Amino acid sequence: MVELKSFPKVPRHVAIVMDGNNRWAKSRRLPSLAGHKAGVDAVRATVDGCARYGVESLTLFAFSSENWRRPELEVRGLMELFMLALKREVKKLHKNNIRLKVVGDKSRFSDGLQRKIVEAEALTAANTGLTLNVAANYGGQWDIVQAAQKLAEKVRDGALQSSQITVDCFEDHMTLAGQAPVDLCIRTGGEQRISNFLLWHFAYAEFYFTPKYWPDFDCNELEAAFEVFVGRQRRFGKTSEQVESEVQGEGSDA
Repeated sequence: MVELKSFPKVPRHVAIVMDGNNRWAKSRRLPSLAGHKAGVDAVRATVDGCARYGVESLTLFAFSSENWRRPELEVRGLMELFMLALKREVKKLHKNNIRLKVVGDKSRFSDGLQRKIVEAEALTAANTGLTLNVAANYGGQWDIVQAAQKLAEKVRDGALQSSQITVDCFEDHMTLAGQAPVDLCIRTGGEQRISNFLLWHFAYAEFYFTPKYWPDFDCNELEAAFEVFVGRQRRFGKTSEQVESEVQGEGSDA
């Protein structure tokens, strides 16, 4: 097993836009689905790296609500690959104490795929290690809207007063409720945009963009992202002087 680099801290929650599968395949004159299949190895390496580093949550953008617009053959292949990955990988995740959660509007998936998702989540539900969130048929705008709809229904039914809706209350109705805020968002493939990913959850996230295509992303690339992350000063609205003073205070208490 490869020895891990040492960092003073790692992000509690990492989110990744796994971009570049198609371009990776095209550069090798392969069909697009070959890039998605190659990307599965990068998922394994990243999940393993995050678990070994003690990251609490890893959220992977696997299939956006806009991806249905892609060619029908590619979409069908992606759904088959998703089913195959669930069949092959879930037992390994369970063995390694990893909890799987699929977030997004699952109603559009086939009945068979929905059943497999339910089975996979149930098998790993009690695991206490890394939480692996797979965002499938997910959109950040949809996530906010579905939370607003749930709250509106509670207000309509008299279970909640509108004045009781706070940031924390709203967050409790989103798909990643109960998990740490996203600390670091990694996007591969060279693009520098959010693409309707975790809009709410990126409020104070740090962003790391790499030109590497997703199939070429490995533990070394993950460590490079962590290296940048630990070098950032996260102020959360405070001044640099305040943050530095707090860090010095923590050091003196040690």
